[in-house]
Amino acid sequence: MTGAQDFLFEIGTEELPPLALGELSTSLADGITHGLAECRLGHGAVARFATPRRLAVVVERLVDRQPDQQIKRRGPPVSAAFDSQGQPTRAAKSFADACATSVERLERIREGKGEYLFFSGQQKGEATCGLLPQIVSQALAALPIPKRMRWGAGDAEFVRPVHWIVLMYGASVVPATILGVPTGNQSRGHRFHAPHAITIGEPSAYAAALRQHGRVIANFAERREIIRSGVLKIASRGGRKPLLSDALIDEVTALVEWPVPFVGSFDERFLDLPREVLIATLQDHQRYFPVEGADAHLAPSFVAVSNIESRDPARVVHGNERVVRPRLADAAFFWDTDRKVSLADRIDALKGVTFQNKLGSLFDKSERVRTLVGLIAPAVGADARHASRAAQLCKCDLLTSLVGEFPELQGTMGSYFARHDAEADEVAKAIAEQYLPRFAGDRLPASRTGIALAIADRLDSICGVFAIGQKPTGARDPFGLRRAALGVLRIAIELRCEIDLKDLIRAASNLQPVKNDVAADVYEYMMERLRAYYLDTSGLGGMSSEVFDAVLANQPASPLDFDARVRAVAEFLSLPEAPALTAANKRIANILRQAGETSVANFGEIDRAMFEKEEEKALFAALEQSRSEVLGLLRERHYGEAMKRLAALRAPVDAFFDAVMVMHDDARVRAQRLGLLRALRELFMHTADLSRLGS
Repeated sequence: MTGAQDFLFEIGTEELPPLALGELSTSLADGITHGLAECRLGHGAVARFATPRRLAVVVERLVDRQPDQQIKRRGPPVSAAFDSQGQPTRAAKSFADACATSVERLERIREGKGEYLFFSGQQKGEATCGLLPQIVSQALAALPIPKRMRWGAGDAEFVRPVHWIVLMYGASVVPATILGVPTGNQSRGHRFHAPHAITIGEPSAYAAALRQHGRVIANFAERREIIRSGVLKIASRGGRKPLLSDALIDEVTALVEWPVPFVGSFDERFLDLPREVLIATLQDHQRYFPVEGADAHLAPSFVAVSNIESRDPARVVHGNERVVRPRLADAAFFWDTDRKVSLADRIDALKGVTFQNKLGSLFDKSERVRTLVGLIAPAVGADARHASRAAQLCKCDLLTSLVGEFPELQGTMGSYFARHDAEADEVAKAIAEQYLPRFAGDRLPASRTGIALAIADRLDSICGVFAIGQKPTGARDPFGLRRAALGVLRIAIELRCEIDLKDLIRAASNLQPVKNDVAADVYEYMMERLRAYYLDTSGLGGMSSEVFDAVLANQPASPLDFDARVRAVAEFLSLPEAPALTAANKRIANILRQAGETSVANFGEIDRAMFEKEEEKALFAALEQSRSEVLGLLRERHYGEAMKRLAALRAPVDAFFDAVMVMHDDARVRAQRLGLLRALRELFMHTADLSRLGS
């Protein structure tokens, strides 16, 4: 290696999809970094850049060639490499050719019982410039692009048409053709401010050149911070503050190359709209930042971010205000019109809207959910009458024009309409909360009726989709069942709701119009989601798949009970007695399995007079003394305390196995000893099957 220089790759395109820009940028940098590592090319820091029209990566101090590599290869056996006259065979010649040498220069090495031809030499490292085009091409091919497009007369495919490629090592262009475009050292500036070509002198000058000559801030994080701080600053001039959504800031950052924040306004009469409608119009439809006044109420203004620095800013402001005005007017019209028909008057119309071809209409689904909430409400402390009414009305807002325009507000608008219709406050809250949690980490329902409705709605969907044979496979989950299952489990565990999940799954399954016995499959599916919940999100110390499987062996019906057992086992494993008792449980399980149930005495049938050794008498006495207390703790689900009490049995258990031969020749003695072990195992099994844990 004679030196190292910086490396730059930039691909310039039509406007890239904003929601995918961050992932594309990260994947490109990761792909190039991986390719360099595969080629054994050392380097320094890797920087990534992303704007609406480009993806770029700069690698600092990239070595100019691969290190030389010592090659050692074993060839064919000597017996097969030479014929009876000692002449090399085709096998020997082929091996020599593959090693770029002659047969005479090959060594002979004895390994094991045979002797083999052997090549030892040095392979000179390739120049970096010769490897870079392939590394870049492979990184582009591996980008997470669901559907690639073609353009022009060529056959190249990418997420958007490609207009230019910059590929530089130091100050030199690396010659190649990538996606049908020849490489060079010329980038492009802002589409309107600086559409001309910009020559990049060297990779380290890339970002500065685009900023200075092209009105492009290429660094995504830098551009994002300019937007965030700019929106805050311009909004605060009137003593107000913007509603800063991280997702919206990311999306706006992906839409502009030269951000210029500005303030716009709208008619105060639109403040009569529900807060969520205003926010959805400004934020989700227009990519504007809503603004709050000092009283935390929405103000009749917004902050937007332009992609140009206009010579007449007032025209930009006026243009955006003119665009948002009809949006808000439409929302106000829908709001006024939808309230003229009550939710209750829309119930019959649900019969005409298909939920799923084989699962009936939205009316059918609502009726199934209504039956389920009747079972769930008493368990979670909800008013059965309110729960039934909420289930009856919960899908009616899907028929309103406002939800048709803003589908993300389903449930939320139903709650507003329910209050307008003078429905009970608990019913209105539940209609809004039925969709909670909407995503990982989202808030959970707060009302008891909302809890019952959220669980019922999800279980109906899960069981229905399983019944029609459409359960998720691999990465495909078109009905969002993973999210639904996790929602039920989070509600039960985090809100401390005691529900019998098995009974509810059976009930939901029996209500489906397609009659398939899917209850066991649904329970298994939900348990796998519960496993992911513990392993990925809970941060529970000591949790592992083994701990989960040990509890799952008992098939607990209640997620809350499952949670108590998991935590107890994880806590138990931190005790010094745990390894020995876990090993003992494995041993006991194997002994009992081999013995068979017919030759094992029950605890009440154990005759201590049959014991011959002090160690078995001592274990029986310790077990007899602690058994009733442990069973009491287990009945109250104090699994952790019960496991601690059982941990005290380690000494007599160890002594028993050291001194006692369980499989005694006398069948009566053997039955007593086996009964003692079964009683011990049953106490542990009340919480989990410890024999499934590592020793």
